Amino acid sequence: MYGVVALFDAETEQIIKDIWSELREKSISFYADEVVDRKPHITLASYHSLDRKNFFDQFDKFYENMPEINITLNSVGSFLNTGTLFFSPIVSRELIDFHEDYHTYFKQFNDNPNSMYLPGKWVPHCTLANRLSPNKLVEAYNYCLHRNDTLAGKLQKVAIIELVNKNNVPIIYSKYLNPIN
Repeated sequence: MYGVVALFDAETEQIIKDIWSELREKSISFYADEVVDRKPHITLASYHSLDRKNFFDQFDKFYENMPEINITLNSVGSFLNTGTLFFSPIVSRELIDFHEDYHTYFKQFNDNPNSMYLPGKWVPHCTLANRLSPNKLVEAYNYCLHRNDTLAGKLQKVAIIELVNKNNVPIIYSKYLNPIN
């Protein structure tokens, strides 16, 4: 199984990692510890399998001149009946185009027509905690709701991850986006 994720600038990434640490210290969530070297991200796509060489070549071409994306995380949300808590970005035209253009270009690789990351189904989000009990979800929500103000940052890099096992989801390929002038 593979995923394509958008990664944040270093400052935004650190703020999210700090929240993960604080949730762990408060014994609310251990999300950050479930996967080796987990990075805060927004998932763009998922695949059951990939022709890696072909996909990597296409990935390089597609992102060669792609600019960074300004992003504003301004809400805390949850998926129903999942125990998942996340930051949700403002869904700007720039973010929607970034996602839709990706899926248009890579449509030949889509091997999961039911993926929740497809245009029209995608809820852009950065997970803060998951698999929480109802009480822990409320606790995490209350903490994150008041933890900080709106986060303004950038999506600075795109990466391909591979699910090796439930605790190991390494980045196997990545590309920086072009800095915004």
